[in-house]
Amino acid sequence: MASPASSTPSTPSPVTFRRDGDLFVVTVDNPPVNALGVDVRRGLVAAIEAAEADGNAAAVLIVGAGRNFIAGADIREFGKTPQPPSLPEVCKRIEDCSKPVLAAIHGAALGGGLEIALSAHYRLAVPSAKLGLPEVQLGLIPGSGGTQRAPRLVGVKPAIELMLSGRHAGAKEALSLGLVDRLGEGADALAEGMAYAKELIAAKAPVRRTRDAHALADKEASRAALDAARADTAKKSRGLFSPMKIVEAVEAALTLPFDEGMALERKLFLQCIESPQRAGLIHAFFAEREVLKAPETKAAKPRPLDSAGIVGGGTMGAGIAVSMLDAGIPVTMIERDDTQLARGRANVEKVYDGLIQKGRMTQEAKAAVLARFNGSTSYDALAKVDIVVEAVFEEMGVKKAVFAELDRVCKPGAVIATNTSYLDINEIAASISRPQDVVGLHFFSPANIMKLLEIVVPAKVSADVVATGFELAKKLRKVPVRAGVCDGFIGNRILAVYRQAADHMMEDGASPYQIDQAVRDFGYPMGPFQVSDLAGGDIGWATRKRKAATRDPKARYVQVADRICERGWFGQKTQRGYYLYPEGARTGQPDPEVLAIIDAERQRAGITPRPFTDEEIIRRYMAAMINEGANVVHQRIALRPLDVDVTFLYGYGFPRHRGGPMKYADTVGLAKVLADIREFEKQDPVFWKPSPLLIELVERGADFASLNQSE
Repeated sequence: MASPASSTPSTPSPVTFRRDGDLFVVTVDNPPVNALGVDVRRGLVAAIEAAEADGNAAAVLIVGAGRNFIAGADIREFGKTPQPPSLPEVCKRIEDCSKPVLAAIHGAALGGGLEIALSAHYRLAVPSAKLGLPEVQLGLIPGSGGTQRAPRLVGVKPAIELMLSGRHAGAKEALSLGLVDRLGEGADALAEGMAYAKELIAAKAPVRRTRDAHALADKEASRAALDAARADTAKKSRGLFSPMKIVEAVEAALTLPFDEGMALERKLFLQCIESPQRAGLIHAFFAEREVLKAPETKAAKPRPLDSAGIVGGGTMGAGIAVSMLDAGIPVTMIERDDTQLARGRANVEKVYDGLIQKGRMTQEAKAAVLARFNGSTSYDALAKVDIVVEAVFEEMGVKKAVFAELDRVCKPGAVIATNTSYLDINEIAASISRPQDVVGLHFFSPANIMKLLEIVVPAKVSADVVATGFELAKKLRKVPVRAGVCDGFIGNRILAVYRQAADHMMEDGASPYQIDQAVRDFGYPMGPFQVSDLAGGDIGWATRKRKAATRDPKARYVQVADRICERGWFGQKTQRGYYLYPEGARTGQPDPEVLAIIDAERQRAGITPRPFTDEEIIRRYMAAMINEGANVVHQRIALRPLDVDVTFLYGYGFPRHRGGPMKYADTVGLAKVLADIREFEKQDPVFWKPSPLLIELVERGADFASLNQSE
């Protein structure tokens, strides 16, 4: 008979226990993922105390119900006053148990879940198990003994690698590392755990506390591994707070007695809790879940997604095809002739050949994937597909010609999507007889790698078509963001504005190399001029020429990029752009000739260059981004500020620990951002026009976070 650990008649405990012969079985059942909420923590302590008090219990088995062991902390408790017992206290109570405790792991044992398992005296994993300490992804360190027990159990090098990467180890790897003692053959963690526990009882296996494990016995090797991790982390962490705290905590495992190490771990954990980076990372964590909520996903169910067509086999079309194929969706690619079709297939194969070269795929696996791939030069081959994505040249006439063919051949109810980056999807949809089936699916290049998918919602589209876009993102393991129709949608529209701010600073006296460095120091992987060189300067040049006729004559226009493009310097692909790329190098060198071009343009514009501090560069760069982000929300192009944040986190390299541009604005203070914009407005009132939404929020004393409730 199962007994509740603690309950009232109306609220059954999420932890139950029963004795099976001489084995005391403790089950955590807290759907959906057995998170370690306060009731689970109390229940585990009560269960261990009951096991201690039961004279007929020889050992304790802890298992999880449902699909996981314990997937970590309860995110609903984030930011709330902690309720006793704390997780370190629970782990100590398990480890101090006078009877052998076995954790039988299936599914996720992550964060606090793995720390519970590490507190047990023995561990078994079945094949579905995934073990990890991913707290670094939330700006934290393992705070319940993970930094002290894991190194003692498996050694510094594997333990610190798991913590710094935040990755998950499968059951076999966990066994080879020594994180678990046995790999169960079957899928049933309870059955496998009971069998192993009864073996331990029969063998009179001793209590074996992880705090007393000996993997740190070789002090010299442990110190060398720690020093290597410290050097590597200092180089790679780009200003992140928690990775170096992990190194510091693991050093305590090497140099301090266990209890003193635990005290230091708690101190460092609380420092991380107070860090603004933790707030940014937590915001990102919740935002990427909230962004899945859109009016259409609530109102309608998606259409079928059992087959797909791709029109265009260039870099983008091939990347989209790979994403579809990897998700198990059969793909038919359309190109205008056999030569282009062969090139499209080669672009697809090139991705898989790269994986084979890296040892991440076999020839057999490649063949199995490509069995789902077909190509044709006839649109008629798309007659039966559920969804078509057009990925052809970014020109309205070309797009409309493709859509006319799709209108002719696609079956009723097929979703017809365009991958346009800038063009008016309402105009494209209006050109065919079924505008209700047309949606924008803006993939980011390379499409098989980049996680962001902007789902662009034209005026006449059916709700179930939009819901299908979200479902496709789920199948492709991408992060969808709903966007309205405008030039550039959410991401590229905002990009165009802060990119102009960078150009203005360049013409006013900052070098492109100083601007790039300041942006990298802020946390971006690349600066705006490096990004231009990577993407190809000709892309932006074509966009500028397309917009030339409608450009506001009063708006400032910096011509440096045009002068560079006129010389045929398009970036990495031509070995020259803002930077020099000798012999095809991926890392550029500053180019004195570019600086000369900039000087000439300053003289032509009558500008006397002035010095910029890195701090001013970031203030201007971010103010432009935030102001246009506010306009995008104000005009309902983005549903909420968090949609802007997720767009920039996943599509534009915004530093995750800052949470996104709108979260960053809240952190800095909207009144301060608005004051900066009004100061900049004095020099350029056309470019620096404050967003009405930003003004309104400052007047109300509100912030962007107040607008993040889903609708």
